Amino acid sequence: MGRFHPHPPGSHEHGQHPHGPVVPAEVQVDHSGYGTAMERVEVLERILGENERAARANRAAFDAAGVVVVNLMSAPGAGKTTLLVEALRRLCARRRVGIIEGDIETSLDADRLDGFGAAVALVNTGDGFGGECHLDAPMVASALPRLPLAELDLVIIENVGNLVCPAEFVVGEDLRVMMFSVTEGEEKPLKYPVMFRSADLLLINKIDLLPHLDFDLSAFRRNLEAVNPGVSVLAMSARTGAGVDAWCDWLERPPRPLLP
Repeated sequence: MGRFHPHPPGSHEHGQHPHGPVVPAEVQVDHSGYGTAMERVEVLERILGENERAARANRAAFDAAGVVVVNLMSAPGAGKTTLLVEALRRLCARRRVGIIEGDIETSLDADRLDGFGAAVALVNTGDGFGGECHLDAPMVASALPRLPLAELDLVIIENVGNLVCPAEFVVGEDLRVMMFSVTEGEEKPLKYPVMFRSADLLLINKIDLLPHLDFDLSAFRRNLEAVNPGVSVLAMSARTGAGVDAWCDWLERPPRPLLP
């Protein structure tokens, strides 16, 4: 089971780089000192190709175990870990859950998720992965031996907090969820369209702060619709628990049949 996109929406598929068409190498000028434009394009294609192969292997492992995998992404501080704490309190009573926790350094977030009944595997990208600002498929693969996949129903990947790179790397997931905090500003979908476009579900977090902020929720919804028309949206406050039940319901009943 599982829906796997070899290329995330809005990415390099069909010759398109996630930030737009790749300019032909012959008209690019190298000011970086890190090789010619053609060399940089070749390196990018090699990295993405290797990542896609690893993602397919991850997908095969998830399918063999029969688990649904959700890639949870956001900017730093949007509230992913707080949401997961609240979700685990609800889900672990009725679902067997695994967490792949991605951080550049420290086990702080993984430690917060311990003790709720979920299997937690930490990936520090600073340990042998160059301190990357995202999880890619090989990093996720490194966590799989530390998860009892055959005993799980659901795996949630808490990606490294970043609004750019996580959206560009498929890791073998079924679904992508992006969390946005109202403290970030309503223009963010226009400034980071690849991230917002890649989401199957958009969580608007920290709605309890709306009375205290100069945030135009209607403008945000218009900007989101401009880059990802029709995307499902849930408003919530991970801190108060408002809306968390709705997200747990979404996790237990995926929005469309998962393809074989």
